Amino acid sequence: MSDVRIGTSGWNYPSGKGTWNGVFYPRGRGRPKRFDELAFYAEHFNTVEVNSTFYGQPRADVCRGWAERTPGDFEFAIKLYQKFTHPRMYGERMAKQIVGTIGTEVPGGLRPDFIDALARPNDADLDEFRRGIDPLASTGKLGALLAQFPPSFKDTPESQDYLSDLLRRLAGYPVAVELRHRSWSDRIGDTLGLLNGFNAAWVQIDEPKFRFSIRQNYLPNVTGFYYMRLHGRNAAQWWRHDKSEDRYDYLYTNDELKEFSETADAARQLVKKLYLYTNNHFSAKSVANAAMIKQQLGEPIEGTYPPEFVARYPELAGVVDVSAPTFVRRQSAGTAHE
Repeated sequence: MSDVRIGTSGWNYPSGKGTWNGVFYPRGRGRPKRFDELAFYAEHFNTVEVNSTFYGQPRADVCRGWAERTPGDFEFAIKLYQKFTHPRMYGERMAKQIVGTIGTEVPGGLRPDFIDALARPNDADLDEFRRGIDPLASTGKLGALLAQFPPSFKDTPESQDYLSDLLRRLAGYPVAVELRHRSWSDRIGDTLGLLNGFNAAWVQIDEPKFRFSIRQNYLPNVTGFYYMRLHGRNAAQWWRHDKSEDRYDYLYTNDELKEFSETADAARQLVKKLYLYTNNHFSAKSVANAAMIKQQLGEPIEGTYPPEFVARYPELAGVVDVSAPTFVRRQSAGTAHE
């Protein structure tokens, strides 16, 4: 039987319609001003997927704080910095910053070859990433690295070479690769061969399906570890939405989750470790679905939940403990938001 890790993508969603405050995180009388969301979260789940490292390189002091604020058997999955998986997005962001810094548009625009060079990850970037996550790796709390590529990342010889080189440079870390363009599943044998050559997990994803969406059967590709992400099925707001959080406004029903629970149950008989993350984070719907999956798999459902949580998600009435929650004050070190 494998080590099963079930959690959510991120733990800090403080504002907007999709906030977790007053739903999963208690608020009001009795809550300290410096309430520690991560410590509270870790009372309920044994893993979390960190999204903030996509937008900025992980910092050692912050990661050290995360390690100190979680139990000894807790694990983090760290999303790779966007420069490694979304170089075009990174280059465009840097170009805007450069223009903003000099205070005027560059005559003729910034040269494409300059932007390409700026966006190309190098050894220094990788060294910085390694230093940042070292406090997690050295304490045994680094579960896996998530390399999430955009839908525009197609199966081409150039993409295969880039992915192979990235996995080679990340040797020594468990890496889960999320591919979203259908071309990778159309040539499933080649994709499996590439990933298996580096013992990398092929991330199994559930999301709205479009013409070019990847097709998967959810089965594990290697015997090392398994990685599944549930993004929700809000097709109407997937590409068109007022705020990015609206994309993840989706609650899976118990019946919809059975497919994934049954797959996870079969997969844990074959792999050493299994990670399953719910990314439908709008208004803590990911928390509700993660707890529902744990119930279906017979995994312990730990921690206490505010009454407001069960009022919002009555499917979990009688499943989760709604006793008065314990409050943990946030420590002064490593307090950056996820």
